[in-house]
Amino acid sequence: MCVTQDPTISQNAEDLQRARRQSSQRLRPPTEVPGYEFERFLGAGAYGEVWVAVDRNTGRRTAIKFYAHRGGVDWSLLSREVEKLAFLFADRYVVQLIDVGWDANPPYYVMEFLENGSLADRIQTGPIPPVEAISLFRDVTIGLIHAHDKGVLHCDLKPANVLLDQDRRPRLADFGQSRLSHEQTPALGTLFYMAPEQADLGAVPDARWDVYALGALLYCMLCGEPPHRSPDTLTIFDRAADLPGKLAAYRKHLQTTPIPTKHRDVPGVDRDLGDIITKCLQPNPTRRFPNPQAVLDALDMRTMRRARRPLLVLGAIGPAVLLAVLSWFAWSVYRTSVRESDEALTQRSVETNLFAAQFVAEAVAGEIDRRWQTLEQEATDRDLREELARVSTSQAKLSNAEQRQLQTWIERTAARNPDLQAASWTMMDARGNQLARVPYEAKTVGKNYAFRDYFNGRGGLPEGTPDIKPIESPHLSNVFVSQSTSDRKVAFSVPVWSVPDKLDGPRQVVGVLSVTVALGQFAELRSDNDVGRSLIAVLVDAKPDSDQRSGAVLEHPQLAALTAAKKPDDPFPAYYFDKSGVDRLRQLTDADASKSAKSYKSAADIDYRDPLGQDYDGRWIAAFQPVVVSGRPAESGTTGWVVIVQERYEAALKPAQELGEKLWRYGVTALGVVLAVVTALWGFVMIVLNESPRWKVAAFIRRTAGLGGGGLSGTSHSANSARATPGPPTPTAPVGGALPTITMGKAADE
Repeated sequence: MCVTQDPTISQNAEDLQRARRQSSQRLRPPTEVPGYEFERFLGAGAYGEVWVAVDRNTGRRTAIKFYAHRGGVDWSLLSREVEKLAFLFADRYVVQLIDVGWDANPPYYVMEFLENGSLADRIQTGPIPPVEAISLFRDVTIGLIHAHDKGVLHCDLKPANVLLDQDRRPRLADFGQSRLSHEQTPALGTLFYMAPEQADLGAVPDARWDVYALGALLYCMLCGEPPHRSPDTLTIFDRAADLPGKLAAYRKHLQTTPIPTKHRDVPGVDRDLGDIITKCLQPNPTRRFPNPQAVLDALDMRTMRRARRPLLVLGAIGPAVLLAVLSWFAWSVYRTSVRESDEALTQRSVETNLFAAQFVAEAVAGEIDRRWQTLEQEATDRDLREELARVSTSQAKLSNAEQRQLQTWIERTAARNPDLQAASWTMMDARGNQLARVPYEAKTVGKNYAFRDYFNGRGGLPEGTPDIKPIESPHLSNVFVSQSTSDRKVAFSVPVWSVPDKLDGPRQVVGVLSVTVALGQFAELRSDNDVGRSLIAVLVDAKPDSDQRSGAVLEHPQLAALTAAKKPDDPFPAYYFDKSGVDRLRQLTDADASKSAKSYKSAADIDYRDPLGQDYDGRWIAAFQPVVVSGRPAESGTTGWVVIVQERYEAALKPAQELGEKLWRYGVTALGVVLAVVTALWGFVMIVLNESPRWKVAAFIRRTAGLGGGGLSGTSHSANSARATPGPPTPTAPVGGALPTITMGKAADE
């Protein structure tokens, strides 16, 4: 649908069709053209008709356009079109003017003949694939840039005015509505290809009119129809009474209706191409590209981005893959280094703890033996042996004087041996009667304790069991609850013989001398032998206690703290190993008379859990060493005690953790530096590839100064019309539609 300002706009469609039928019935052209032989009739329009002729001199086919309908025709239109074609003489992107017959009747001009028809003919077969459409669009845009550079605005760009040469490359045709950039005369184009501000009988020509038409042209190639065209819109325009009404309806529709987005749904249309079309179709001219050169720049930038996209992807993936591989190797080295460090430190901790456990076990065994030796030395006192022998053979109770004498003896003995750290000293006769005690307790002196393990050495018997025999060798009792203090204790006891073992002759046990130590009071395992709460020594009894429970904790830093903090009447807390822990302890302390002290082996556990928990919860590396008193018979040397030296896993592996943290910091820093360098390089590359704003300003200045080719904006561009260099015309073909259509119908390109 073409809208013009020609006076013949009043001619209706029936007159036009009648003229075409009359022309098509002619067997001869309106007049002879010297030097040309007519071949066939090509088409007719409001101004006349077009014939295909052959140049007799060159044999080249041409299209001759006759202005045969003189009635009401403004012959200045012919001169305008010829004038514009003369400006664009020899331009590869424009259908070339060959000759003009001003004085002929009717007037005519001779153009190239392009046998492949128009772009409108191509679109009638269906939408054009994006790759082909972009190629055609690019050539059309370049043709417009050349025209604008010479000061010519086309003002009626549409598919029917784009002809296809023998290589199916586009040529601009039909410059009947074109204007020079300095002209102020309005020009009406074709509906749906015409910018909204152009649809005004008082509009001043602007380069952005052709920009809108470019967007509509590419939209039509991709979608098969121009933007905004639909049966509803055609109905709206047809309702208008006159040309100004139709133009006003057209302007209002484009300015109030959203820009169509159908082109974005076409397969192969990317976001950049969709944005170019949308920007060309902006109803507000200030939001469009300023000129065709800007459209071409955007199209070239899109092409550049697409062309370098594989390289950019490869350039991004390559460093990323390399970085990932290096990171993987670094992570593997990190994990291997930390793991090997963990293993080495764990092994070192195990070895250190085993050595410490052996040392502590030997120290504990020495303390046990020292207590026994002290008691044995005191038990050889002649006065004590004689008194106990007399008491053991007598059935009478001790007199007060005898009891005070024994009490005085045991008090002096305890005073002589303060280093034993004894909670109490006790003296019993051969029947288990307590004769004296330090500190003195009236409620226990005189009471029978034969059932106690430290008297009979049998692990404790029910109270009142008859005929209980006393021990005959040094003995370390099981854990029991003291009846005098309610504390949990162990006792070191030795027999008192009637005569020394060096003398010949019969002898018998006349009493038992013992000392007790409260749990948590073993000085050899106090906190001065610990390293805070990271490395501690623990003493455990694998034998059953008086309640027949095994695995009692004898010494532990937390146990010592509880002992110091508890009130005198508070019961002493009891802590035991679980069954699995007791089984492990028994494997280490299994008594065998055939074994020597050196045959008892130590053990280690790198995932040990402290039985007291609380502040000592978590993972430990522990070493276990049974306490065996060397130089004693197996029945007394095998104490059933186990020393545990335990070190917190985190503390033991702290150097490895620090190494790991240091390697991690170095790795993160190195990764950050690499990423920063890569990002900086990519940023520089993107700036160079995309052009910085400063370079874009310089390019714009060059273009507007005539140095960059193009850059026409609005009406400020000056024409360079007289500088075209003539050249030989290329034999290709003009399209039907070379005659301007002046009616408003339903087909946009009629």
